[in-house]
Amino acid sequence: MTDLLTHAEYRSIAEALEVPRTPFIDGKYQRGRGPMMATTNPATGGKIAKISTANAEDVDLAVAKAREAFDQGRWSKLEPDTRKDVLIRLCKLITRNRRELAVMESIDSGKPIRDCEMIDIPETIHCIKWHAEAADKIYDQTAPTGDGAMAMIVREPVGVVAAVLPWNFPLMMLAWKIGPALAAGCSVIVKPAEQTSLTALRVVELAAEAGVPRGVLQVLPGDGPSVGEPLGRHMDVDMVSFTGSTETGRRFLHYAADSNLKKVVLECGGKNPAVVFDDAENLDHVAEHVVNAAFWNAGQNCSAASRLIVHKSVKAKLMDKIDARMRDWKTGDPLDPANHIGALIDAGHCAKVRSYLDSKDDGPFVLPTVVEVKATEARAREEIFGPVLAVIEVASNAEAVQVANDTAYGLAASVFSAGGRQAIRAARDIRAGTVTINCYGEGNIATPFGGYKQSGFGGRDNGLHAHDQYTEIKTIWIDLTDPTEGDNVG
Repeated sequence: MTDLLTHAEYRSIAEALEVPRTPFIDGKYQRGRGPMMATTNPATGGKIAKISTANAEDVDLAVAKAREAFDQGRWSKLEPDTRKDVLIRLCKLITRNRRELAVMESIDSGKPIRDCEMIDIPETIHCIKWHAEAADKIYDQTAPTGDGAMAMIVREPVGVVAAVLPWNFPLMMLAWKIGPALAAGCSVIVKPAEQTSLTALRVVELAAEAGVPRGVLQVLPGDGPSVGEPLGRHMDVDMVSFTGSTETGRRFLHYAADSNLKKVVLECGGKNPAVVFDDAENLDHVAEHVVNAAFWNAGQNCSAASRLIVHKSVKAKLMDKIDARMRDWKTGDPLDPANHIGALIDAGHCAKVRSYLDSKDDGPFVLPTVVEVKATEARAREEIFGPVLAVIEVASNAEAVQVANDTAYGLAASVFSAGGRQAIRAARDIRAGTVTINCYGEGNIATPFGGYKQSGFGGRDNGLHAHDQYTEIKTIWIDLTDPTEGDNVG
């Protein structure tokens, strides 16, 4: 575990930070053609820096450089173990600069420094390293044929990939995209969320230092209309991997349909249930997981368990334990390691979250809140994306599963039950991409992550499944018959 510094020490690091301020194109920082954009600290409202943003002309330039690098094979045609070595060097550089990156992430996104230090940075490194190590260990296949032929089934990098990131986990989502895409041999253009551009711009500089060739990994800060849409519509982008809202994800499907039918992978929203059956054991354990699931990252998490669906026979005891657990979740300055919940991303998002609470408070902080609701209420159905836990009482375990599935989303879910058979049946019956039993989580880097219904489309992050989505599958059929022996057909 990383040793945390003091509040004063983190503030000192923040005051001394030198942050990147321009797009990174073709191996170097260069001024973008778009307008200047202020990036602010969500906790204080203070300006961190003014960033030069990209526009459609910069997108054209970056795509051309990415295609050039891909076609020339600077990265795509390297031996897999060579790509692995470069990515592991990148992991070492991130490790060396981890404290700077953690503070940069915290002041840019409002995330608690304890999470940046103890979760986001280690998981970012682990993700890139895991995919790097897989690069030279994924075998292609041969297919069964008759004696007169051989069939090879091979993976080839898909080409130029646009990775469009959210603001809630800037570094981790960057790693989820570039880890498998670079390991596969693709060229990648990253569009960070306009609220959180800093760490992506810093990591791409470290990647160049590690040996990633120019044009292979580029970062274009800017807004959706100026950068995201031109990437989505670009005729020479082969794939878009997007994490963010379902509404924005739909747009990328339209962009693909209107352009070159590029591959699109979406990881979108969720209204995820934590289902507690009448036989749930150790309610202290259940409460610990429910509170973490609902309030980690201030609930700004696509897989947050924002619905607690609980059997009436255990509800009162469980709610007492949840109330007790919540006292440990302090809210305040993200650079204070004592705080578990930091600032919400911006004023607009704060206003949206407060609209569900009838709160008149202002400022960047929203305290963790538990509300009891009916399953039909907006707070039980709409993704709030804040520290709000909606509690729904049910009369039976069967009703609990039915309510869990009564949603347009299907990203994640949790089931708490002492009955193994009952828990596994519930996990199979709940329509979600990840279902955990007697815990909250997303699996780990080895397990695919993505959603059913309006939570996902086209593929999965994490695991070897992530490598598959950044590759094309090709069949090579070889005729082994002797053409001198007649009209044999292979």
